[in-house]
Amino acid sequence: MILVTGATGKVGRHVVAGLLEAGVAVRALVRQPLLSGLPPEVELVVGDINDPAAVRKAAAGVDAAFLLWPSFSAEGAAPVVEALTEQVRRVVYLSALNVKDDQPAEYNGVWGQVEQLLAAADWTFLRVGGFAANTLTWAEEIRTGSTVSMPSPKAGRSLIHERDIADIAVLALLDDAHIGRKYELTGPQVLTQEEQVATIASVIGKDLRIAEQSPEEARQLMLATGVDPILAEGSVQYWASLVDDPEPVTPDYKTLTGNPGRTFHQWTHDHAADFLTTTPAG
Repeated sequence: MILVTGATGKVGRHVVAGLLEAGVAVRALVRQPLLSGLPPEVELVVGDINDPAAVRKAAAGVDAAFLLWPSFSAEGAAPVVEALTEQVRRVVYLSALNVKDDQPAEYNGVWGQVEQLLAAADWTFLRVGGFAANTLTWAEEIRTGSTVSMPSPKAGRSLIHERDIADIAVLALLDDAHIGRKYELTGPQVLTQEEQVATIASVIGKDLRIAEQSPEEARQLMLATGVDPILAEGSVQYWASLVDDPEPVTPDYKTLTGNPGRTFHQWTHDHAADFLTTTPAG
């Protein structure tokens, strides 16, 4: 029995699917079971990842767990991780590529802090780069118009398909050989943000252009949507840094699976409907 947290999210749904395909029993911690949309064979436990009692109940009797901590803050994570690891030692944690073992802990953010909380467990850390799914923030502009607004259009990113993350999570959950390993996962290619928009345009058959935002304009728009000020500032600075120093392409996915990983073109094809105008009923 494998516990999946974040089972209704972009990565979690594919982790669930991969485990079921492997013939493994799956339990999921969900807040709204009637709206989860998970397969009927998944055992649902109602609760919130922020509630240690719910996590403890969900983890009872399971052999391994996939952990996704949903906040940009580690506040509240310690009792949750304690509740989880009281019940199950084997944990595969969805971490971040910017966690580096040779840099001060404060630079590793919430992901590094949660990794530290799992130190006594039988852990595997999936240190993942940028999600291709983050480009869905452009979807509304693309559905309703032909202009995509962004800072740093020439920022180079090696975005990863969520299914690639799930592939490695399933491998790690089902094979103890991955205990104590830290896998760096990215997509198989670097594309600038303007190349990403061009890929979307090609797949959906729509002419798109880019309106470049100034750093301050981008920051203010993020703040207006409720983004944490530190995250907004850090994001704008990070994107600017990728113009001259693009994200890397790491080999771990190919090493573990024998495949190069799904391209951004494949991701866009899989999500084309998200970028297309919805036709009103009637």
